[in-house]
Amino acid sequence: MAESLAKIITFANQKGGVGKSTSVVNIAASLGVLGKRVLVVDIDPQGNTTSGFGINKKSVTNTIYDVLISRSDARSAIVRTQFENISVIPANISLAGAEFELVMTDNREARLANAIAPLREDYDFILIDCPPSLGILTINALVAAHGLVIPMQCEYYSLEGLSQLMMSVKQIKKRFNPALNLTGILITMYNGRLNLSQQVMDELKKYYAGKIFSTPIVRNVKLSEAPSFGMPVWYYDKRSAGATLYHEIAKELLERI
Repeated sequence: MAESLAKIITFANQKGGVGKSTSVVNIAASLGVLGKRVLVVDIDPQGNTTSGFGINKKSVTNTIYDVLISRSDARSAIVRTQFENISVIPANISLAGAEFELVMTDNREARLANAIAPLREDYDFILIDCPPSLGILTINALVAAHGLVIPMQCEYYSLEGLSQLMMSVKQIKKRFNPALNLTGILITMYNGRLNLSQQVMDELKKYYAGKIFSTPIVRNVKLSEAPSFGMPVWYYDKRSAGATLYHEIAKELLERI
């Protein structure tokens, strides 16, 4: 693979509310600040990543939905943001219909991979944000990716969900995408004072030593506020803990890749 082609990283977890979109928005922003050209592909019908970059979901003409059903090519769906080196292929609620429509199409697992392949020359990274499910949209994101980042909370149910997700990844690797690898597990909403957090961390280290990002993301007010202003936390308050932590994660991601 040529050095100049974008690395495609998918952020997935079938559990909702684990900080997936927050992680994509803020890691992308930090990579941009570090001089990397980043394309963010939002394939979650909720479109939180889209609005996290200040893009009005209702006013976009072409979205990832149009790309997946071949109504538009990927390049014409790209929106340049006001943030350094960041472009987005947006999503909105119209994408909810794609799950059903894609079931009827040929080569349905590789629609996203084929659509974004021509864009790899223009970027250093393509980050994909998935819906909280293991449906056809998430499968498309995993088939398209070189690396997988799993944001997760330190909770018992998260461990159960993780093993399900890893089984799906194994299947996808075998059937569609041998290049797919686990880049890392990102601990979000961390509270080190809870015994449970420590227990889950110990359990994770048993099975995924070396795969856990060394910086857990702690709960942080600025991180929660930034999306309502349509901006990554680095631009909202770069001195906040959230901005610093995600900046560290972005640097570690560069090392891992």
